[in-house]
Amino acid sequence: MDLKLLDVEPSEAERVVVDLFTGMGRDQLLPALHAVNDRVGWISQGALNHICRVLHVPPAEAYGVASFYSLFSLSERPAKVVHVCVDLACQVNGAKSLCDRLTGELGPAGAKSGWLRSPCLGVCEKAPVALAFEAGEVAAEQLLAPTTAEEVLAVAAAGPSHVDGGRAEVPQAGSPGLRLLERVGVVDPESLDDYRATGGYAALRTALLLGPSGVIREVTDAKLMGRGGAAFPTGRKWDATARQPVRPHYLVCNADESEPGTFKDRLLMEGDPYAVIESMTIAGFAAGCSRGYLYLRGEYPQALHLLRNAIARARERNYLGENIMGHEGFSFDIEIRRGAGAYICGEETAIFNSIEGFRGEPRSKPPFPVESGLFGKPTVVNNVETLVNVPVILTEGCEAYTRIGTSGSAGPKLFCLSGNVSRPGVYEVPFGTTLGELLDLAGGVPPGRELRAVLLGGAAGGFVRPDELDLPLTMEDARAANTTLGSGVVLVLDDTADLGSFLLRIAAFFRDESCGQCVPCRIGTVRQEEAMHRLVGKRPLSTSAEDLQLLREVGQVMRDSSICGLGQTAWNAIESALDRLGCIESFGQEEARS
Repeated sequence: MDLKLLDVEPSEAERVVVDLFTGMGRDQLLPALHAVNDRVGWISQGALNHICRVLHVPPAEAYGVASFYSLFSLSERPAKVVHVCVDLACQVNGAKSLCDRLTGELGPAGAKSGWLRSPCLGVCEKAPVALAFEAGEVAAEQLLAPTTAEEVLAVAAAGPSHVDGGRAEVPQAGSPGLRLLERVGVVDPESLDDYRATGGYAALRTALLLGPSGVIREVTDAKLMGRGGAAFPTGRKWDATARQPVRPHYLVCNADESEPGTFKDRLLMEGDPYAVIESMTIAGFAAGCSRGYLYLRGEYPQALHLLRNAIARARERNYLGENIMGHEGFSFDIEIRRGAGAYICGEETAIFNSIEGFRGEPRSKPPFPVESGLFGKPTVVNNVETLVNVPVILTEGCEAYTRIGTSGSAGPKLFCLSGNVSRPGVYEVPFGTTLGELLDLAGGVPPGRELRAVLLGGAAGGFVRPDELDLPLTMEDARAANTTLGSGVVLVLDDTADLGSFLLRIAAFFRDESCGQCVPCRIGTVRQEEAMHRLVGKRPLSTSAEDLQLLREVGQVMRDSSICGLGQTAWNAIESALDRLGCIESFGQEEARS
């Protein structure tokens, strides 16, 4: 595609959906691309030309944005397409045989065959998983979880039948003592009345009585840390934003959980969407924000439906909008922005670029978001799990909250158990619960199998051996054990798992998801994957010693000099497997067996 406006016009259907954005600014570029993709299934040159004219975006930049996201296609493809997950949890639960069957029946993955290989779809507890999509006047999406080759073949032919992914479920549903998961699987997620009957919006009333500084004080005294992996104190972030004299302030809820093995935020949004909206409203009040953006990953159709409903009902009851709950001068509203398949957009500054209509590439810091974030204004960024802790703090009190967990890691924590585990799902436990206790809660590995390793923190995390299950799950204990809790991934591998192929998938994931902005990550992730291919395959072109040294050198360079966390952590899991599991000698045998 030429990087200039050529004499190519959009189809009538494309023109109609793009014209809806007339008079709007560049920040509507991603929604406009979604609109075209939803209507016709791909983005033609004519459609891109028309978007550029309507939004006044240079063609080269619009092309750069459209080509950045994996859910968009700039070459023609069928209106019906099925995205089949091949990532970590699905890989250990039969994704390879599923894809082999589809290749035999439909041909290799690609636009012509109507199915595509997909990175993690965020439904790891029901692996293997696929997401069917059909463009049209009203785009249709259907989650297939867990799925079979027969089901995928049938849906590929007939198209998705519905959006509903079923009621969100957690293994602990209805158990006493739950706080974050108290309503999930129990309360109707579409009913605002049900939410209020179970304590909903009591925390917002408390916040309005305390005032912004009082809310920040409670959150700070509760020692709430970010639950996305960085563990930055939430109260400090809110206070730093609130103190900025520049206006307006913005709030961004990071709901783009794309870390393989992570699905806790999806469960919260699908099972308790009003709690997410109330939590955002409290955060907006505390930090002086007039508007919030909920950046939702594009592979979550059920969450999108439920959040849209929750926002609409909240506006009707004056829980969003002008003078919320009669509080004179407090106005706050929320807009959902759909991602489009880019792991890097989970990085807080990459979200800003994506919302503003640029490629989702991270920004260099400083300045930090609390000073200059979205649209150059002071911005608070928190993920879903972090935010839904806030109503618990305000209703129970900061002292009661700090009695949960440990002195260094306060409160409840959500963990995503998947892989070779008997009862996969999201589990809520206090910080300080040991890894062994958590695995017991999920039933351990299936009967007749033995635990081989546990991946903590996802693709950017590290491995734990079977003899280390007494590890307390806290931020400080994880650091002391040279691992990380990250986003809460606990991916279990038993003795049937092919560790070599598993590590290859991690290497391929980071190669694919690198935004390419900085050289260490752009080149390093490629070299890392190449070396892993040689090591796993025991190819004669290189010895293990040479490639191990190369991996360590490249990994250290990425860690020291990459712009953002993707490159800085791309080597973590592989380094952990080599050093902690001592698995390199078995790669060749595993490859031969597979």
